[in-house]
Amino acid sequence: MIHNPVLPGFNPDPSILRVGDDYYIATSTFEWFPGVQIHHSRDLIIWRVLGYALDRESQVDLKGIEASGGVWAPCLSYDEKYQTFHLIYTIMRSTNGNYFDMDNYVVTAKDINGPWSDRIYLNSSGFDPSLFHDDDGRKWLVNLEWDFREGYEHPGSIVIQEFDAEQNTLLRKPQSISRGATDMGCLEAPHLYKRNGYYYMMTAEGGTGFGHGVAIARSRSLFGPYEPDPCNPIITSAKEVGLDRRGVDDYLKTYQFNPESYLQKSGHGSLIETQTGEWYIAHLSARPLLPQVRSMLGRETSIQRCEWTEDGWIRMAGGGCMAEEIVQPPRLQKHPFEKESIREEFDSGLWNANLNSLRVPIDESWASLGARPGFLRLRGRESLFSLHEQSLIARRLQAFNVVFETSVEFDPDNFHEMAGLTLFYDQRMFYYLRIYYSGALGGKSLGILYADNGARTEMTESRISIAEWERVYLRGVIKQGVLVFYGSPNGEEWMQVGPELDASSDEYSSSGHFTGAFVGICCQDSYRKNKNADFDYFEYRELEV
Repeated sequence: MIHNPVLPGFNPDPSILRVGDDYYIATSTFEWFPGVQIHHSRDLIIWRVLGYALDRESQVDLKGIEASGGVWAPCLSYDEKYQTFHLIYTIMRSTNGNYFDMDNYVVTAKDINGPWSDRIYLNSSGFDPSLFHDDDGRKWLVNLEWDFREGYEHPGSIVIQEFDAEQNTLLRKPQSISRGATDMGCLEAPHLYKRNGYYYMMTAEGGTGFGHGVAIARSRSLFGPYEPDPCNPIITSAKEVGLDRRGVDDYLKTYQFNPESYLQKSGHGSLIETQTGEWYIAHLSARPLLPQVRSMLGRETSIQRCEWTEDGWIRMAGGGCMAEEIVQPPRLQKHPFEKESIREEFDSGLWNANLNSLRVPIDESWASLGARPGFLRLRGRESLFSLHEQSLIARRLQAFNVVFETSVEFDPDNFHEMAGLTLFYDQRMFYYLRIYYSGALGGKSLGILYADNGARTEMTESRISIAEWERVYLRGVIKQGVLVFYGSPNGEEWMQVGPELDASSDEYSSSGHFTGAFVGICCQDSYRKNKNADFDYFEYRELEV
């Protein structure tokens, strides 16, 4: 069976694609680097991280971008004639003033593993661009055209424009073809499909929060008019599905939380047909912790089985529109992948595909696997509050109960120098178990620093002197939204550092809501930016419940 979510943790805005017997899902990465995570499966049940499409700054420049900006809603497609992958994506640079400054780009590759081309600029009129390959060989770009004007309907309409793949340019002027298939508001994420003479437009409506849904409409003409499915939304988790466009700027819509649904925020769908003729929709979802109703893992990816009706509409195979946790898989042989190790030893000389940096690429100048073989050496740079150059290596939190751990050799000389272990949501929301120089304790110390919606706090009451510890072992344990930190001089005898901490995030954050929590290791040096920390390993282990 398919157990949702198939991509747990921060993996939103899925774009699913089949090429032969292989299935791929591209997901949004926002301010994290590399950009656009690509996942691979052979059976729609078991997935692995294959890699990333945007691995250099010439493709994705993120330095200085605020939390939940950056790479939005990629669309992965394939040109059968030329055997070429296309990836369309947005870089959201600012949402200040509700203006939405963004740029849309396309990159291509002959192999899903790359190399991917340099980016080609498309437009800046709106987000969630998607490329449709028509059966006559022509290609069409559709995106939400963001309308920021007072007195006009927000967020805008879906526009279409032809794309010339040989000249890498858009042709003629964009044409508006839809203002949505429902009255749920917050129209976005258009994808076009063609079947039995109809063009089908799948959109996300209701906002990417608890009112989210997948809607569909169809037309005999590419340019419309598009007839809405009378049963829209076809997938949702919302408490009410017939709401008007009220509160379109309140995309979270917490009043739409549905206690009857395991999956919340279900929307932003992408359609696929298997080689066995079965149909599925990959969609965004979330699993908030109760009673806080906070999605600490962020927005995830789930899959629903679908069927076509006799009159040409696609619906969930089980009936109704509520997203389901357990789904019947396709008639394909199960295809497991090699199980990933829970511990990264930093001795292979290669980067683990699950590890990411913030806003800037990983390179030897600040994150070296070769400077001291068997260790990751991080050179201290800016603080965790920075939007520019942090020395932070982290991975997605993908379960509610986990242990994350490291061992580090680090000897700070002054208060500017720090290194340690972090649970990180964004630059305004994090916990940091750090080794630092304490003037009050007279040397090397261990303590917690945290940010609560931008407010910085040092937990001085629980700091301890570790002057005699040559190597420091650090551990974090998260259980159902509660975090506890530990330290050890030998990796065997552990002492708790600080109290129990609230690890829930997302809806609590005042600056994001679009990403998810990461756990990782980091180093800072705000004096000369040359102090190094040597990490022997990084372990991430999900606990059995």
